[in-house]
Amino acid sequence: MINPAAALNTPAAKMTAASPVRGAGDAVSMETDLPTYILGINAFHADAAAVLLKDGEVVGAIAEERLNRVKHYAGFPKMAIRKLLEMGGITIEQVDHLAIGRDSKANVAQKIGFSLKNLTRLPKLARQRLENRANIKDIPELVAQACEIPRERLGAKVHHIEHHLCHIASTFLTSDFDKAAILSIDGMGDFASMVTAVGEGNRFKVLDRTYFPHSLGIFYTAICQLIGYDRYGDEGKVMGLAPYGQPTYLEDMRDIVRLEDDGQFSLNLDYFIHHTEGVDYSADETGYPTVARLYSDALVERFGPPRVRGGAVTERDHDLAFSLQARLEEVYFHILRHLARATGTDALCVAGGVALNSVANGKALTYTPFKRFYAHPAATDDGTAFGAAYFVHNLTLGNPRVAALHHAYLGNEYDNDEIHAALQRAGVADQAVRLSDDEIDAHAAQRLAQGKVLGWFQGRMEWGPRALGARSILAHPGYAGMKDILNARVKHREPFRPFAPSILEERTGDYFDHDHPSPFMMLVYGTLPDNREHLAATDHVDHTGRLQTVSATANPRYHKVISAFERETGIPVVLNTSFNENEPIVCTPDEAIDCYLRTRMECLAIGNFFLQKDE
Repeated sequence: MINPAAALNTPAAKMTAASPVRGAGDAVSMETDLPTYILGINAFHADAAAVLLKDGEVVGAIAEERLNRVKHYAGFPKMAIRKLLEMGGITIEQVDHLAIGRDSKANVAQKIGFSLKNLTRLPKLARQRLENRANIKDIPELVAQACEIPRERLGAKVHHIEHHLCHIASTFLTSDFDKAAILSIDGMGDFASMVTAVGEGNRFKVLDRTYFPHSLGIFYTAICQLIGYDRYGDEGKVMGLAPYGQPTYLEDMRDIVRLEDDGQFSLNLDYFIHHTEGVDYSADETGYPTVARLYSDALVERFGPPRVRGGAVTERDHDLAFSLQARLEEVYFHILRHLARATGTDALCVAGGVALNSVANGKALTYTPFKRFYAHPAATDDGTAFGAAYFVHNLTLGNPRVAALHHAYLGNEYDNDEIHAALQRAGVADQAVRLSDDEIDAHAAQRLAQGKVLGWFQGRMEWGPRALGARSILAHPGYAGMKDILNARVKHREPFRPFAPSILEERTGDYFDHDHPSPFMMLVYGTLPDNREHLAATDHVDHTGRLQTVSATANPRYHKVISAFERETGIPVVLNTSFNENEPIVCTPDEAIDCYLRTRMECLAIGNFFLQKDE
């Protein structure tokens, strides 16, 4: 196996905060009759996923949860690997490079320094790291097993890439920017919680790191746990809850996480236990990830007892959510302002779990010097599979960058014959009408204009956590009661959580206070008063929306449907939510049809087939 830090031109021990990340000593030429295949993997962490590249172009990118139906699956992505090889029409023996988004040898000096200061706590913390290292070491063997070949037939060269370098590669190397400031920020990965960098061309230079135990992601998750949102991925719910509160506890939050010089921050560790007990990260018997309590009793003494999950959400919880979000934004903007000064560019690329905080992202365009923004569509750890693959393609092998990633439709797809077979299996083929593309679009727009709830299953599945018009449920955004209708009939989720607007990209400035594109639903903008009535079902309580801008080039089919809806209603927006019911977003036609039948969704447009339930 190869440790990529050792493979870099600059040895790992000399890779300081200002040293560049370069390609491997001898770049591999791609001037050959055979294509070069790179398989990127995120395994044994939440959002296990795989990505396959062919000469730098994406064959496919799939999170394991979409195939095995376990949300945020934290095991090994064997089904995703098999599906990608099938999509590429190759066998695992034809893969040249295996890129793994973890490197247990990264940041060794910082790990040793922490260990020497915490000798009495070392056994438990060391056990957790050794267990994780063993899992990562076994990945090539597991790849061989998943593909039913002996390990010795797996000829791919193995690369272990540091967690945050994968995040950085995923966002910068797929952006439109030739030069950009880069921020990777999350809970923790390979002993760091934040890495800043500057990218230019097909490489980037690391500027600074924030190491364990200080973490903006852990701060946010810990307060979410106290509020009673203690399941993996609940942070987005608390972001939606925040506008209902007041800054009652903002000064308290400023004591819990503090600003430091040079764009850094630190935690007041009196309020946490992850540095003494370790981050007890595990998964249940299904592979669903769990994170044990992160906060100490001092937090309870300061704010009162934790809310019991499922209990009433009180004014205190609203105010904690508001204050938490406000403090995260203050720290985030502190980091970004320093990064802007250090890099001298107005282009920003972000990745990592904290980068899913679309409220902070949207405000960054107002409260920091950055004017151009890009976030990888899979900003969380599924994206490390993507970044690992491109790190190898661009930095290790020295290849030039390929075209920027303007859409996230990188998953598997199904043709009309496969969809018809699924309709037959469900016993509803006789209820389905087969139409042309134009007729499907017209039917969908008409039913949406009538206030119907429509399932929309078209083309390749999205990569990342957002439904972006391929596996979506659509509705009229101008009906004030539509949010309650969707929650009662289909989604069954907390009533305070907003739904997203998908808007024609060219009309963004007519409805929102920014017109910078947001193709992956990573930005929240303020809604403009003049057209707010058209967004009644998507306008949040603080008059904001987590929008998706839809371009005619990135998704022409979705753009045509919204355009048809505009012709029916005068509104260039549809309400868009994920096609699921308390489960991973649907992947197959069978899952889409099942969700349509078991909920009170009224219509389904699936491929060229249209279904509508009796009134």
